[in-house]
Amino acid sequence: MDPKLQEQYNEQEIKINQIYESVKRTEQYMRMTFWVTIGFVVLPILAALFIIPSLFGSLTNSSDINEVIKLYGNI
Repeated sequence: MDPKLQEQYNEQEIKINQIYESVKRTEQYMRMTFWVTIGFVVLPILAALFIIPSLFGSLTNSSDINEVIKLYGNI
């Protein structure tokens, strides 16, 4: 093989390896961003779907609304 072609081939191989490493790092950053997004956005929304109804249920059970209506109904 011609020395000039061999040198170009070696340079291309080095550049391709650098690109491959960069792509691997980018993939890791994207995966980490995905899991952080799931943790800080999706999980709190799912938790709110279960916590808010139970909170309203416990509030209505703890304060008897009928007694409040009787108390202020005569005004």
